[in-house]
Amino acid sequence: MSLCPCGSGQNFDACCGPILAGAPAPTAEALMRSRYTAHVKHDLAHLERSLSADQRKTFDAAAAKRWSEQSEWIGLTIVHTEKGGPDDDIGAVQFTAKFKMDGNEHEHVEAALFGREDGRWVYTGQVDGPGTTYRREQPKVGRNDPCPCGSGKKYKKCCGAAA
Repeated sequence: MSLCPCGSGQNFDACCGPILAGAPAPTAEALMRSRYTAHVKHDLAHLERSLSADQRKTFDAAAAKRWSEQSEWIGLTIVHTEKGGPDDDIGAVQFTAKFKMDGNEHEHVEAALFGREDGRWVYTGQVDGPGTTYRREQPKVGRNDPCPCGSGKKYKKCCGAAA
């Protein structure tokens, strides 16, 4: 028996093995762990089967296979779970999956969303990130600073009036 790739510390046969074989995951976190393990084991059938009906519409099996097979999976860290227990209908699992591809180490960070379809946990999507951080090249102009347009007026009375 070998340890499960998901990092639970359990044997594969007692952890993700039954879920990959078709048993329902008891929690959203268990499904998340099994999806990571499916990448490690290149089990594309489980990856597709564990998607919601909406997610399956856009599932790209070829791309998933390439990512799975061309990556060396290093480890999964569950950062936080919210709901997703045996009696819940929705849940979220924030995680980090580390992998190597083309000799470079990467981290896939995601807040994954889960729900139930026909009583089984499925992956329904992810929480959108906070967006891209904007970095100013020059200091921010204050309301009472001279307007950078050169008018001689305060910024708030000139170009800042429209903002």
